[in-house]
Amino acid sequence: MPHRTVHKKIQNKKNKTNLNNLKTLLKEKELEINTLKRTTKTLYQISRTIVSGKYLEEILNLIVNVTAEMMGSRICSIMLLDEIKQELMIKSTQSLSDEYRTKPNIKVGQSISGKAVQDKKPIVVTDVTKEPGYMYPQIARKEGLCLLLSVPMIVKERVIGVINSYTLKEHQFSEEEIAVLESIANQAAVAIENAKLMEETLASREALEARKLIERAKGILMKKYRMTEEEAYKSIHRKSMDSRKPMKEVAEAIILTLDTK
Repeated sequence: MPHRTVHKKIQNKKNKTNLNNLKTLLKEKELEINTLKRTTKTLYQISRTIVSGKYLEEILNLIVNVTAEMMGSRICSIMLLDEIKQELMIKSTQSLSDEYRTKPNIKVGQSISGKAVQDKKPIVVTDVTKEPGYMYPQIARKEGLCLLLSVPMIVKERVIGVINSYTLKEHQFSEEEIAVLESIANQAAVAIENAKLMEETLASREALEARKLIERAKGILMKKYRMTEEEAYKSIHRKSMDSRKPMKEVAEAIILTLDTK
């Protein structure tokens, strides 16, 4: 009888252990599912911007906000690369810190973000306040920043910038978490390049339209006041300077008031 009681106690203990293990496994799986849901939602939101026709600033703001929410970032920022100067400049962040927002540009190869861009691979720093290569530890201490994950944004094998994710506590990023931010960075790179192309196309169209209006206004002045082409251009330019209005607006006014067609 005592033997059966001991056996039963051992079996109950095993069952309890198995139940606890099952609960732990279920919690882990639930966490994985929730992470996957957040990741999918974030990537979907960013992918929508690729065909949204939104301007660059809107796209950058959306990316840092959804990324910060998903990664649990104290600060998330996007730095874009000036290819001529070989400098990285903060273009968007959800941080309210003026010190962080206005910190100086960094050269490619400098600090953590610059090295991530130079090496074309993610870099993790467990505590930026103690990292010798980090350029602004005083800002990090003031903002309570600790861990930094910097991931380059790459499109067509060309680095265009970097996404930085800071947290308040030390944390061991898993390979999956790093891979998630890499996916976000690459999606963001495509969205940013599309937005830049759209803005450049729009600017080219506006410049072409302005040139056409100025040419038409010049023709009206040349015909009405017997001006040379140079005199007509100088007249439009002078009125633009005096009124502090673009030459396009001056040309439009001339066409409206003097064109008798």
